[in-house]
Amino acid sequence: MPRSPAKTSPRKGSPRKGSPRKGSPSRKASPKRGGKGAKRAGKGGRRRRVVKRRRRRRESYGIYIYKVLKQVHPDTGISSRAMSVMNSFVNDVFERIASEASRLTSANRRSTVSSREIQTAVRLLLPGELAKHAVSEGTKAVTKYTTSR
Repeated sequence: MPRSPAKTSPRKGSPRKGSPRKGSPSRKASPKRGGKGAKRAGKGGRRRRVVKRRRRRRESYGIYIYKVLKQVHPDTGISSRAMSVMNSFVNDVFERIASEASRLTSANRRSTVSSREIQTAVRLLLPGELAKHAVSEGTKAVTKYTTSR
């Protein structure tokens, strides 16, 4: 009775027939190239430097979200999925405030977005108490920045 092909095939760990194991005497050794008198080809035998490509940096609010989290809840961590959600949220709010401030600037026939337009945009976009807190924190940040200059 013939055996099934699955049982006759070699196991993962065992060497195949016809191919010697590493370091076995049946493997042919390659002849040494160049002894003492061999000349180097090219410019003094310099090696090429392998330039490793750097990955493109992905900008994120992750470190800032983490810092605020540690200020509010020092013993709490955040998963990468939650960090991704928070990063998307911050990007979305930023985009909304920036576009609203841009609209306000063009409506007032100005060419520069100032802190006043940002403040008005925040008041228009965020609801009630959240807008008040955001405006007070923003005012505090701008004051701190102008006094440090």
